[in-house]
Amino acid sequence: MTYVITQPCCKDASCVDVCPVNCIHPTPDEESFATAEMLYIDPDTCIDCGACVDECPVDAIYAENELPDIDEPYLDINAQYYTKYPIGPDWPEPLKFPVVDEALGTLRVAIVGSGPAACYAAMELTAKPRVEVDIFDRLPTPYGLVRAGVAPDHQGTKGVTGLFRTAMGKRSVHCHFNVDVGTDISHEELLRHHHAVIYAVGAAGDRELGIPGEDLIGSHAATEFVAWYNGHPDYADHTFDLSGERAVIVGNGNVALDVARILVTDPEALAKTDIADHALEALRASNIREVVILGRRGPAQAAYTYPELLGLDRIPNVDIVVEPDEAVLDPASRAFIDGDESEPWQRDKVTKVEEFARRTADPSKKRIVLRFLTSPVEIVGAESVEEVCIAKNDMVVGASGALMAKPSDVTTTLTTNLVLRSIGYRGRPMAGIPFDDRRGIIPNENGRVIDPDTGTPLPGVYVAGWIKRGPTGVIGTNKFCSAETVKMLIDDFSAVRLGEPDEREAFDRLLADRAPAAIDFQGWQRIDKTESAAGKSAGRPRAKLTTIESMLAAARADS
Repeated sequence: MTYVITQPCCKDASCVDVCPVNCIHPTPDEESFATAEMLYIDPDTCIDCGACVDECPVDAIYAENELPDIDEPYLDINAQYYTKYPIGPDWPEPLKFPVVDEALGTLRVAIVGSGPAACYAAMELTAKPRVEVDIFDRLPTPYGLVRAGVAPDHQGTKGVTGLFRTAMGKRSVHCHFNVDVGTDISHEELLRHHHAVIYAVGAAGDRELGIPGEDLIGSHAATEFVAWYNGHPDYADHTFDLSGERAVIVGNGNVALDVARILVTDPEALAKTDIADHALEALRASNIREVVILGRRGPAQAAYTYPELLGLDRIPNVDIVVEPDEAVLDPASRAFIDGDESEPWQRDKVTKVEEFARRTADPSKKRIVLRFLTSPVEIVGAESVEEVCIAKNDMVVGASGALMAKPSDVTTTLTTNLVLRSIGYRGRPMAGIPFDDRRGIIPNENGRVIDPDTGTPLPGVYVAGWIKRGPTGVIGTNKFCSAETVKMLIDDFSAVRLGEPDEREAFDRLLADRAPAAIDFQGWQRIDKTESAAGKSAGRPRAKLTTIESMLAAARADS
């Protein structure tokens, strides 16, 4: 018997560390880790010990004989990975991380942000002796996109917060929530009071389409919609027009699929999740019956992952529709998919789309329509969105030899009053820190922030997560990303390249003066307890507080 990894896999790779026979791949030090959609267990090597089950932070691993019927495809998905990457004796050696030289005293590090990259960095740092960490977040609540980005119907994925909670609760970690770095306290002040500052602030911005009509009422970034239904306080008062029967999403990554799924899922099913109450109320009144997802390229190049595509097919009473002609690959894409260079999950995605294209839709059901080789060229309306004009694309070989989508003169229109663009996140500049506006990241080399004019590292300044590498990967991808940054930081500390910080007491006084409303870890625990108690009474994981005022009130209750 073997164990099987399923859809919630976050690529945290904790399971890799405890496997006694090295049967879980790709590992973070392998080249395919960056592009693999999840981790996979080799059924021929697995010895049925079950060590990985207890270690998985999102409960994604099952024994083969306990695999839920809905997850049976994952038995083959796991095995298929090893047809291309068979187990062998030549796996690369894992990276070795240095220890802190205790003779140098206590290492003090500030981490700006409290999402996965920040938490993994704190975990890596506090695993060493004589390290103190201060974690800052602008909001009163931690965990970044795990709280405000992961879809409410993916509660298993949110289980990783248990791991982060343990890290934040350590005595060597000090949490400062509801503190805005750049406003309440400056970068220079943080650096003056710490050996190093790690920016793990994610990518809060979004990319624009750059087409006429994009600013019409009813045209939004999908990131806003996601933050709205997840109860982010900056977006809780936003409104979205759900009165029409069709919504159009531009882009076909996992966020687009999340949004589509939320729009057509039975609200009573969502009522059992931690979706924000205001969003649940709006979705109960929604008239939307069709969500059209526009993909610029063909099925072979679709940005969504195979597990998320499978998830669409599991929504009760919802059809997934693909026009048969759009499921047909161009010759170059077909040659790639059928060749040795394609990955198993790429072939699986194409096969699934072809299966959707053979189905007959039931007009009585809601539907998600996957469109391929289409690009919006204009959003049309007087003051608000009325329709989207889309062009048919052709796949052509560009000058570099890569396949690219080229719009044709063939256009059609879709009637809608809601357009959500989901074409990528991008980072935002931080005061006092260099920023690469073209790439939307802080310029760096392996996590060390560099001066773009000289190309040399800025002493004591580091990055981790999306602001370091761009918006790629899943939650667990940040573990290796943050560990790499921590390695650079400790190397610099051991080589005495970092300045000596001012005394701890001076920093505490400064922060108390600048941010008197700061929330510590115990304050967050009171918020957590309030939300969990309210959710329990309604049969939900939690009922989120969605205003800063209500969060602060809960944090100060009985304190």
